[in-house]
Amino acid sequence: MLADLQADPEAFSPLGGRPILVVDAASPAAIRVGELGRRLPCVCVAVAEDLRWVPDGVATCGFDILLTDEPGAPRPWVTAPDGIDAAVDALVAATAANPYAAVALVQLLRVSTGIDVRDAVVAESFAYSALQAGPEFAGWLARRRARQSARAAARPGLDPAAAASAAAVPPADSAPAADVATDPTAAATVTAATAARAAAAPAVLIERDGAVLTVILNRPRVHNAVSISLRDGLVSAFGLAAADSELAEIRLAGTGPSFSSGGDLTEFGTMLDPVGAHAVRTTRSIPLGLLATGLPVTAYVHGLCIGAGAELPAFCGRVVAAPDTTFRLPEVAMGLVPGAGGTASIPRRIGPQRAAYLILSGLPIDAEQALAWGLVDEIAPRAVMPGASR
Repeated sequence: MLADLQADPEAFSPLGGRPILVVDAASPAAIRVGELGRRLPCVCVAVAEDLRWVPDGVATCGFDILLTDEPGAPRPWVTAPDGIDAAVDALVAATAANPYAAVALVQLLRVSTGIDVRDAVVAESFAYSALQAGPEFAGWLARRRARQSARAAARPGLDPAAAASAAAVPPADSAPAADVATDPTAAATVTAATAARAAAAPAVLIERDGAVLTVILNRPRVHNAVSISLRDGLVSAFGLAAADSELAEIRLAGTGPSFSSGGDLTEFGTMLDPVGAHAVRTTRSIPLGLLATGLPVTAYVHGLCIGAGAELPAFCGRVVAAPDTTFRLPEVAMGLVPGAGGTASIPRRIGPQRAAYLILSGLPIDAEQALAWGLVDEIAPRAVMPGASR
């Protein structure tokens, strides 16, 4: 690898066809490769079966991800859940499928980890907007629309014109599944009365008890997917909190079966252009609004915490998770990086190497693993959390 790099600094890159570099951490040259890898346009991974044979300095020399077979490995190492070979295969596959997004992710983490968290949020938005204009996100969007069209066409009694319309404009409140797809047929089973009640209910509930402000995500039928209305509700709530000198604490929670399933996929691809999207993302920013309050915030999470549902709680000073909570970052598979501040918030809780693994792999982790890594601070029953009775 050193010879390749010395002969051609672009040997490992998306353009060179090798967007990931995997190194034996026990190799005598591992530290030198890690130091060079810090500046390379590729994902740099070090692997070790036994950490006793790893030279001092490998963990800090610049590798994006550190994998080991050793159980309960210390930070920044990741214990490969099914063994190193399976973990490497998963990372190679994810990187090969979306090399531009994968490399942008690690480059972003390298830059943003050492700067102010608010600046890191803005840096993420630049990367997200660039990828929005790229071929990988365009391909994911086209595949998603094709699936929607096929599903709509398969609905009994739906004529071709109506099927095309259903595919082009998915139901605004269709429920995201646990993966990164939205089922356009879900709305077919919802009565008009139920839909009307859901549309009339505020996307965000605000309750005040003395010096405590409770902010509750309130789109339970779609697992609190972050729509424009929910985003604006959170931004407004945090703006009110920032202006109220008598508040001492904020509690953030969600109604229904999940804290949040992430961005509302029915709104993906609707922004006119990436430049305008960046302007909106940094002007009406949920994480920047939360940070601007200057108040201690406790997030109470449960069920699915996907995408923004994992990224936003990580900005809070304390995160309490129900036992059924799972966290997952699926954005790289969509040709993107996290867009709700995840590359700023999650590395500051679990470290950049574990954050890179979690985001690039797209694999879920449960509440116990999140507690062990520091993504959450406590596991508590859902029943004691705000919004549990709604």
